[in-house]
Amino acid sequence: MTSAWTASARRSVAVAATDGMLHFELALAYEVFGSAPAALPGPWYDVSVCGTHPVRVGRFLLEPDRGLDGLADAGTVIVPALADLDADPPADLVEAVRAAHASGARVVSLCTGVFVLAAAGLLDGLRATTHWAHTGELAARHPRVEVDPDVLYVDNGSVLTSAGKAAAMDLCLHLVRQDHGSAVANIVARRLVVPPHRAGGQAQFVTTPVPERDGHPLAELLPWVMRRLDRPLTVEDLARRANMSSRHLGRHFRAVTGTTPLQWLLTQRIRRAQELLETSDDSVDAIAAATGMGTATTLRRHFHRTVGVPPDTYRRTFRGQPALPGAQPSRPAGDRPAGRDRRVSAGRTGPGS
Repeated sequence: MTSAWTASARRSVAVAATDGMLHFELALAYEVFGSAPAALPGPWYDVSVCGTHPVRVGRFLLEPDRGLDGLADAGTVIVPALADLDADPPADLVEAVRAAHASGARVVSLCTGVFVLAAAGLLDGLRATTHWAHTGELAARHPRVEVDPDVLYVDNGSVLTSAGKAAAMDLCLHLVRQDHGSAVANIVARRLVVPPHRAGGQAQFVTTPVPERDGHPLAELLPWVMRRLDRPLTVEDLARRANMSSRHLGRHFRAVTGTTPLQWLLTQRIRRAQELLETSDDSVDAIAAATGMGTATTLRRHFHRTVGVPPDTYRRTFRGQPALPGAQPSRPAGDRPAGRDRRVSAGRTGPGS
């Protein structure tokens, strides 16, 4: 996580464009980083599209803003997906990405854009991922890369990689969360009507999607839990509410969210704590109570392990930023109107994720 925009260069985002890229990931990146939320309390990203000439992206012809040398001037470089993996990545793009990384840019690949980063040598000795259908090819062509086929995205600090389609959105929102905090990332997610957070370690492929019908066993359970994060819920409590056994509940959670009920619940508590640390002056003890952690000691232990810094350090990171419009001191989650929490859902994954 960057400190409250002290790394101002991160605001400069360059999206690489070359013939044969897939339009979905390129458009997705431009939508996330190129459209500032209406309620943003500070500067947003400055986005440019960089390429050597007008490029064919799917069925569309795209006119870049700058040449590929513009990548070296950016704080963050996004490399969208390549359609043709039988051909080597364009040499000029590989060199431009290598030069941008050497200049200090944070380099991000979406889906099969990872083959550009690997060709540039940026992934040697590091974990990386891509769309599950291409992880074998990535491992075969680049044996020095530690390919993880089972995750949504991998954050190595200055080099980040994602799986395909929906996972590319997850990684872009992860970057927004790093730069602006959880509350702003949630605003962006709500605007795009996507889940506000799916952890990078979540499985790429699960057997069924997010509940889409009222009759699904988790369709009512997940919002019910989100309204009660201040309470000491157990797996047995969730199973009782869903009217099923704990083992049966676990199978449903694994199929829908790619994780266990307890891990999902802990993730929601941590994300709620992040929001409260960013948007309220509540003490760590009060936030621990509001998120069902019980004590400040428990919150600090789980928060540090999950986020990487203690709650107090996380709060100081965002203390220099203006408060989000309408931010109020917290109250227990169970006292909030149900509509406040309908935006939270488990993420879906599948062959296109």
